[in-house]
Amino acid sequence: MSRKINYENELYNESEIRKTTTEFINIVHDLWYDKSIELVLFRNSLIDKRASEVLNLVSYSKKFVNKPISITDILEISQHISNLDLPPSKLDIGKLVYECHLEENTDKKTFIHNQFSDIQNTKTQTPKDVILYGFGRIGRLLTRELMVQIGAGSQLRLRAIVTRGEINQSVLEKRASLLRIDSVHGNFLGTVEINTEKKALIINGTTVYMISASKPEDIDYTKYQINDALVIDNTGAFRDFDELNRHLTSNGASKVLLTAPGKGIPNIVHGVNHKNHKPELNNIYSAASCTTNAITPVLKVIEDEFGIKKGHIETIHAYTNDQNLVDNMHSKHRRGRAAALNMVITETGAAKAVSKALPILKGKLTSNAVRVPVPNGSLAILNLQLHKSTTKERFNSIMKKHALDGNLVEQIKYSINKELVSSDIVGTTAPSIFDSEATITDNETVVLYVWYDNEYGYTHQVIRLAKYISDVRRYTYY
Repeated sequence: MSRKINYENELYNESEIRKTTTEFINIVHDLWYDKSIELVLFRNSLIDKRASEVLNLVSYSKKFVNKPISITDILEISQHISNLDLPPSKLDIGKLVYECHLEENTDKKTFIHNQFSDIQNTKTQTPKDVILYGFGRIGRLLTRELMVQIGAGSQLRLRAIVTRGEINQSVLEKRASLLRIDSVHGNFLGTVEINTEKKALIINGTTVYMISASKPEDIDYTKYQINDALVIDNTGAFRDFDELNRHLTSNGASKVLLTAPGKGIPNIVHGVNHKNHKPELNNIYSAASCTTNAITPVLKVIEDEFGIKKGHIETIHAYTNDQNLVDNMHSKHRRGRAAALNMVITETGAAKAVSKALPILKGKLTSNAVRVPVPNGSLAILNLQLHKSTTKERFNSIMKKHALDGNLVEQIKYSINKELVSSDIVGTTAPSIFDSEATITDNETVVLYVWYDNEYGYTHQVIRLAKYISDVRRYTYY
């Protein structure tokens, strides 16, 4: 009899938990679409999440901070936030609940009021038009994320996509199909239609023009009511200042962001060195590479905490469109062999690229890469000689501290998963996933494993940088 009663209680409790979670999800979306206030849970997005997904994130949060965080606490904190008059913001509900637990003698309403008393009624910023120059892997992911993040339209507004070739019904249908369905990242959680008369994609009911051009200087964006726009160049065709400056000869464009390492322009890893460059003084930027964005945040923590004598970085990288599907001619050695059948040793400029963001590491690092037969999800192995000796426990605790608090919380995700493999990290917004279970230490030598979604994590770094240089970065609480 007691077993039956316990089972019935379990069913009732689970039902109540899910109702509470659904109520929280409704608040998440009301805040986002009505006020451009985004709630995240230890940097994990909550937009368009199901109840089971949110509860899994809550479970991760408990283990991460080792505190009894509950969905009931999260709901109550979010209710108090919804009653405040806040500007467009990105608030980590997990961190707020955690900090509220630390202040045991303060009730939740008072705690939330005290945390945000200084930013209520803050003036909002002017939105920025965005043009994507190119529509490949990164271009399509940027499209997805910009449309998901548009909310009330107070930050970045995707207005147009530039490609080569004729824009007709067949082309529009193919572009729309590639945006809707992705073999790696799954279906787009939105609607994508075409308008042949406008030569546009209608994404979530919003018009995004498809513009055909072979040269940047041939385009007049003002014809599409686009002004003072940020051009995000993800073609890889233009890499230096003079080439990228061609975008600024177009009417309607005012800034350029390259999604690759650039020459003669600031190479930025957001979170590490973006504040070294003032948006009002520079109009052309590079977001560096996916690998540079993965390893530089972790290297900055290590340099600041221990000092780095020297080291080697080996990247185990997913194959890319640059490689051949079957054996064929290629300008570079080994890359001509079938990408899905071989591990391919190749070079990487990651070590040199790191020094552009962290000049103190110039000449201290070497690097190489192995392309492997997975379509996405990569791993960097860092073998470093430090100035200070350490243990695995101390080293991991320092990495966890920086993943939880400070300037790099968006960049470093601290993994406590003992079963972590490459497919698990696909869809992670942080560019660096620090594998705490894999750390090896021997006095002044450390070997670290840093995973990264070389498409999705990097895309989010591009968007973070785009918001910064466009001066539409929201207030954040991490």
